[in-house]
Amino acid sequence: MSRRPLIWFVLCYVGGSAAAAGLSPRGMVYAGGAAVLMAAAGVLFGKASPRLAIACLLAAGLAAGERLWADAHNVTALPELMAAAQAEGPRAAYEAEAEGVIVSVARIDGDRVSFRVRTERLRVKGDAAPRAVRERLLVQVRLAEQPEQAVAAGWKRGDRVVVAGELAQPAEATNSGGFDYRRYLRSQRIHWLLKAKGAASVKAAAGPAWSAAAMLGRVDAVRDSLGARMNALYPSDQSGYMKGLVLGIREDLDPEQFQQFSRLGLTHILAISGLHVAVFLYALGAMLRLARLTRERTLLLLTLAVPLYVLLSGASPSVMRAGIMAILGLLAARMGKFKDGLHLLAAAALAMLIYDPYFLENVSFQLSFIVTAGLIVGVAPVRKAMPQWRRGKPLLDLAAVTLVAQLVSFPITIYYFNQLHLLSLPANFILVPLISFVVMPIGAVALIIGSFWEGGGQALAYVSHYANDWTFALVEKLAAADMLRTIWASPPLWWVAAWLVALGITFHGLNQRVTGHPADDNAASGQVQATMAAARLDTPTIPLPIQDAAEWPDPLAELRQRFDLPAKEGDQHNGFSYKKTLIPLILLSIFGILLFWAYEPNRWDNKAIVSVIDVWQGDAIHIRTPEGKHLLIDGGGTLTFAKPGEEWRARSDPFEVGRKLLVPLLMKRGVREIDALVITHLDSDHIRGLQAVVESIPVKSIWWNGTVKQAEDAQELIRTALAKRIPMYAVHAGMKMDMDANTNVQVLWPPRAVKNDIVLGQEQNEISVVLALRLYDQLFVLSGDINTVTEQAIIDRLQDTPEAIKLFGHAAVLKVAHHGSRYSTSKEWLDYWRPMGAVASVGATNSYGHPHPDVLARLDSAGVRLWRTDVDGEVSFSVSRHGLLIRS
Repeated sequence: MSRRPLIWFVLCYVGGSAAAAGLSPRGMVYAGGAAVLMAAAGVLFGKASPRLAIACLLAAGLAAGERLWADAHNVTALPELMAAAQAEGPRAAYEAEAEGVIVSVARIDGDRVSFRVRTERLRVKGDAAPRAVRERLLVQVRLAEQPEQAVAAGWKRGDRVVVAGELAQPAEATNSGGFDYRRYLRSQRIHWLLKAKGAASVKAAAGPAWSAAAMLGRVDAVRDSLGARMNALYPSDQSGYMKGLVLGIREDLDPEQFQQFSRLGLTHILAISGLHVAVFLYALGAMLRLARLTRERTLLLLTLAVPLYVLLSGASPSVMRAGIMAILGLLAARMGKFKDGLHLLAAAALAMLIYDPYFLENVSFQLSFIVTAGLIVGVAPVRKAMPQWRRGKPLLDLAAVTLVAQLVSFPITIYYFNQLHLLSLPANFILVPLISFVVMPIGAVALIIGSFWEGGGQALAYVSHYANDWTFALVEKLAAADMLRTIWASPPLWWVAAWLVALGITFHGLNQRVTGHPADDNAASGQVQATMAAARLDTPTIPLPIQDAAEWPDPLAELRQRFDLPAKEGDQHNGFSYKKTLIPLILLSIFGILLFWAYEPNRWDNKAIVSVIDVWQGDAIHIRTPEGKHLLIDGGGTLTFAKPGEEWRARSDPFEVGRKLLVPLLMKRGVREIDALVITHLDSDHIRGLQAVVESIPVKSIWWNGTVKQAEDAQELIRTALAKRIPMYAVHAGMKMDMDANTNVQVLWPPRAVKNDIVLGQEQNEISVVLALRLYDQLFVLSGDINTVTEQAIIDRLQDTPEAIKLFGHAAVLKVAHHGSRYSTSKEWLDYWRPMGAVASVGATNSYGHPHPDVLARLDSAGVRLWRTDVDGEVSFSVSRHGLLIRS
């Protein structure tokens, strides 16, 4: 520990910041006490000097204090308005006019424009005069006509603006584990959205020419110019990809193409990072060497060029990390100082977290630092443990880098993205070298040459056209292998930490086995080990006061004595080396247990879960049975109202409830396959989200009402199901299914058709599939979109069945039909089922007035507790042999 004090200092700093961000005050006290005990133990057992222990404790305390200070000051300048908005709920909005400076790029996407404003004055309706307010706002403008896109294109960072619109709070996560937009914006110190209509609501004028925002605006203009040049060099199906690859501009990347890269774990290629910075410095350094500059001047110019490249490539956390490391490394090289990748990485992390402690919550920051640290620590021992073939050395080097990167990024990948393609390793092995060392440099050089010689740039870019076509074809082919794509539930943070610690121990063990432990030679000492380590780093030997290895305590001594094993690791018993064999077996067992636990986290959980997911104005109900089977009833749907001639309004990557909400939520919960997908009826607000589900998650069977509808979304969903050979069953009243020993499903509606022909059904509500679901002793009635006439028909049919009352009894929970429409959930329906509670799936800003006051009155009169997704968010029922637990 004493050899790397900066690294331990930064680790403690990160730990302190994380504790302050994620723990309660009591938890922080416990964490602080644990840190003091660990520091004392390190000093007591000679693993750390008192000075280092104090420094580490100080680092943790400083980081925690900085984060608490940042949280205390990360508040809105409009507290009274915030309190009112929280009291009024998600519909709260206030007319306002803000004056300030644009501090971000104005992004145009169809009929939407968004940018950030640092306000100076703000006037809310009811104020006598504008008040001085320092607030960061995210402005969202919905354009009224296509020519307004040209007006919005003139809004630049650094401009002074006056914007009139409605102030509203960002949406919170309304589903357990869902994306929390409010928290995301809060980490960027934004507490309000200002929603404006039409370009006329924004009045922009040039701001001060030499402000920081104006200077960054000039960088934006250069990026836009380079992006336009890239559009001229590459065909339309490649230009967005090349802009992301070379410039970090990802707005024009095809969403479907990005999904394919994401499935194979290749999105890191499109994020400007250390490899891009290294290629940039290598190319620039080669040019400077051709100019016969001295080494010192070359290093100085490279150092000055790095910040410019960071700005031109978008200044994401990954490229900032790489840029800081590059600058520190270049300065150290120029001064002839000791260079160590881990120290550079630690210094970069410390600098970024001091600048902004909220970087710690950024996924790009986490992946960049964890993977880089893993590569620095793990590649050398893994490579040395591999065969030392001369002819295959480059391939083996690449294999070591790819393997270590995959192992280190695995826990972060499944924590955030919940999927791992088994072809990810070969895809990275094949494509990363091609893209990083061929396509990207060619694209960068073509961009530079094309800036002053368009023909030469196009000729050079043409070379990479075929490589891109081949890349896209291979990625599409590999990503289509759905049988090799695995889905993982998000593991707890302790699991992520355990995996990384076990991996670190493995790398350390490999390093010891390859280089030789000092105990292997009686004359060896800690000084020799330090010399060998320094030699591996290709740096001068540094004398360090390390204790002789022969005096190190043996943690297995007691076990050896108890089981009568050899006292030394080199001693053999029947030709078996216990330490060299036992420790790898223990590590393999740990990895196996961690993998099994992560893949089957609910293996021994016999509770059933019924989750009414908030998909706004639509239905989506996920059911996990006691034995781990999954049913999904409907999938919500985002309605569009585009008219002919308004194609310009279409967004490049519009929000789609299935792809952006439902699929990530199901994957986060570890739904690897759906045993039964129930389509109650074919209306858009129930099925549009299912298209992404069927494309992303294996479905074993589909139950639906046996009709078709002349609507594009309905027919596309059925075509996709048929293409994937999913069995489709037209269900009808009287059908029963035992999903497992404690799960029974009975179909209550629609009635059986006279013929088994599939018929056309444009009006779908009254032929919705209605289910009675029994989990243990609890009954759930799931009503689709039926109205009172159909409710009465179901009651009449059940009353004609003698065993109906005995079969069903009282309902525990009733799903309110048709989102609480006025003509649903009749008194007779409530009297028949006598539910304990009811759930209404409704959108927070729906224009239908759901749930209707008449329905609310009938539920209240019957003494039925109502949960609403627009107010309560997702409503979840946990069912066990002991009863029912409700969570919203």
